[in-house]
Formats: sequence, C-alpha cells, structure tokens
Amino acid sequence: MSSHTVKNPQHSSPPRQRSRFGRLLRELWFQVVLGAVLGIAVGFLLPSVGKQLTPLSDWFIALVKMIVIPVVFCVVSLGIASMDSLRKAGRIGVKALGYFVVLSLVSMLIGLVVANVFKPGAGMNIDPDKLDASKVPAAAGKGFNGLEFVNNIIPESLFGALTGHTIIAALMVSILFGAAMNVSGESGKFLTKGIQALSVVIFKIVGWVMRLAPIGTFGALAAVVANYGTQSLQQLGILVLLFTATCIVYVLVILGTIARACGMNIFTVMRYFKAELLIALSTCSSEAVLPQLIKKLENMGVGKSTVGIVIPSGFSFNLDGSAVYLTMASVFLAQAVGMDLSWEQQLVMVGVMMLTSKGTAGIAGGAFIVLASTLSSVGGIPLAALALIVGIDRLLNEGRVFINVLGNAMAAVVIGKWEKDFDPEQARKALHAAGNKKNENQVRTPEPVEADKVDAH
Repeated sequence: MSSHTVKNPQHSSPPRQRSRFGRLLRELWFQVVLGAVLGIAVGFLLPSVGKQLTPLSDWFIALVKMIVIPVVFCVVSLGIASMDSLRKAGRIGVKALGYFVVLSLVSMLIGLVVANVFKPGAGMNIDPDKLDASKVPAAAGKGFNGLEFVNNIIPESLFGALTGHTIIAALMVSILFGAAMNVSGESGKFLTKGIQALSVVIFKIVGWVMRLAPIGTFGALAAVVANYGTQSLQQLGILVLLFTATCIVYVLVILGTIARACGMNIFTVMRYFKAELLIALSTCSSEAVLPQLIKKLENMGVGKSTVGIVIPSGFSFNLDGSAVYLTMASVFLAQAVGMDLSWEQQLVMVGVMMLTSKGTAGIAGGAFIVLASTLSSVGGIPLAALALIVGIDRLLNEGRVFINVLGNAMAAVVIGKWEKDFDPEQARKALHAAGNKKNENQVRTPEPVEADKVDAH
C-alpha cells in the first residue's frame, strides 16, 4: 500500500504539467502570439519568403468577411425580434449614436491638440511637386459623396444586402427584418426560431474560421516586416512613435475612465478580449473580430439586443482610433509642406471629418481614404502630400484598429449599463475567469474548457 501511494503522485505529476502546457497551446490568443513571433522572424530573416506570404492574411480576412454579414443579420434581427417593445430598439440606437458622436469628436480633438503641441511635421519643408503622387491610391482622390453614401445604405434588394459586403446596408435590412418579426405574431415567432437555429450554425462556422487566425497573423506580419523593415520608422519615426504614444494614453485615460465608470478595470477588459485585440493588431482589420466580439460581450453580461445594435453600428460609426489618426495626420501633412493652419481652419476640418468618416465605413484602408476626401473637400493641403504617409499607413493602422475594437466593446458596455441591459455580476465572473484561468485549472477541469469555447468565438 505504501509503495503504491508513493508511486502514484510521482506518476501523476508529469501528465498534469503536460496537460497545463497543452491547454496553453490550445488557447487561441497564445497561438496568435506564436504566429506573430514566427511571422516577424521570417520577415526579418527570410524577406524574400515573407513577401510571398501576404495571401495567408488576405485569405483569412476574406473568410471572416464571408461570415460577418450573416452574423450581423442573426444578432441584430434576433435582438430586435426578442424585445418587448420596438421603442427600446429606437432608444438604444439614439443613445448609441449620441455616444458615438461625442467620442468621435473627443478623439479628433485629442489628435488635433497632440499634433499642434508636438508638431511632428515641423521642419520637414517638403515640396509637394517633388512627391510621387502615383503612390496615392486612386480611390483617395474622390471626395465625400452624400448620394453615394445613401446609395450604400439602401440595397438593390432585400436579400442582396445579406449577400453583399456593406455592413451599413446589412444593418438596415436586419433592423427592418427584426422589427417585422417582432410585430408579426406567430409567423414572426416561427421565423425567430429558425434564425436562432441558423445563428448556432453560423457561430459554429465562426469558431472554425477563427482557428485559422494564427496562420493569418503569421502571413500578415511576415509580409509587413519583409516589405517595410525599419525604413518607414527611420523616415517618419516621430509621427509613428507620437501616434503610438497617443493611442496608449487614449486607452489608459479615455477608455480607462469609461471602464472605471462602469465598475471595471481597463487592463482586465483587455485581458478578456486579448485574442480579439491580437488578431485585430496583426491583420489590421476590425471586421476580422466582429463575430467573436459579439459573442464574448454577450457572455460578459451585455444584453443581446444592445450588443446586436451597438457593435455592428459602432464598426461603421464609432471608429475612435481612426478619428485620432485623421486630425493628427492632417496637421502633420500641413506642417510637412510648410502650411500654417489656423484654429478656425482646423475646426472646419474636424467638422468635415465628422461627416466623411461615416461615408467610407467598411472600406479597406477607409481612414486613409477619409483623410484624402477631407483634404479634397477642405482644400489647401495638396493631395500629393499623402504620398508621405502611404508607406507607414500600415503601421499607423495598428493603433487605429486596436482602439476601434476596444472602444466599441466599451461602447456596448456603456449603452448596456445605461439601458439597464447589463449584468455586472456576470461581467465580474467572466472577467475574473479570464484573469484566473491558471488557478481554475488547478481546482477543476470543466471551467477552462468553457473558457476555450469563449476564446474560439
């Protein structure tokens, strides 16, 4: 008996250690980190190979975009169909848009102040005539077109919006469909059950697609490092570092204050959404994390109706990171070509950006095109000056996307709390579980499996 009791702990200890390490390897966020490290290594050591890996990132983003519209339709239509009153949907929408406008304005003013105080472009004395304007994308030469914006909202057919790629149009159709199911009695309930079943299938596909995120991350970072290396940082390092520092301060101060007002810690929130934030950083696509962001917010205690309205609309109208970038980049370009913008001109520019930033939602590299549209609308700063930042736009895009994703997650919490459609106790448990997985692994095994499912979504 004694020999058996001595051998048993010795025999069981190594498997327990392997089990914990194996569980870590199965975590999506850890796989993404490994993909990022390997991608950076390949980009530096084998640049010729890294340049050929761009399709891996493109394919992953394409797969996610394939499933984004069905996710938006299921979440939004079910959220509205399950409401006791359609007035609630309208109330959530109005509150969300009000919140988006205020945060966008604050973000733009922050970028404006930082650029005027630190003057990253001062002393460059660039001659616009000597810049290579061919590097500027052709789409950047188009100004804001209000009619085109409305045309993008209204689809050619009801189901055409659900097979297209414009989130705004899909959002409008989903709202209408959900409202119609809400008031259609038994027929509406029958359709609601069908869409609930469809939602389960859609999120199963999302889980499968997200398992490819480490491969997309690997390809994206290998290509970026291989193509740009450190040249862009050497040329425009001050702007890159200043924008990065501004993003960090924005997260800690603005989003940190919002999180504290909601009874949360911003670091705990970032840890909960670590997989989504890492994927967004590496792929530079906020849409790439929309489906699982919705799922994890629901798991965190935000009501389905609130999440269903706030997140899809927020990914079109609440791009706070892009707002900081727009004003900072505009002032930087003016300083670089030797222009002195007055405060009146800068405030007019902010007003134009508040409009144009909503006109290119969902377009790849949308913030860069919005910047060009604003320069075309306001005048003064030559469009060719955009060639200065084309090379580093990918680096600047990482900060934009990080804030866009985290800012919209906090927006859903704020509106949910405002609407009393938020469970603080459930949020506390979800955030606590995300921060203490190691402790839970030692006590019981079923809990981490559930956490893995959450990460997968």
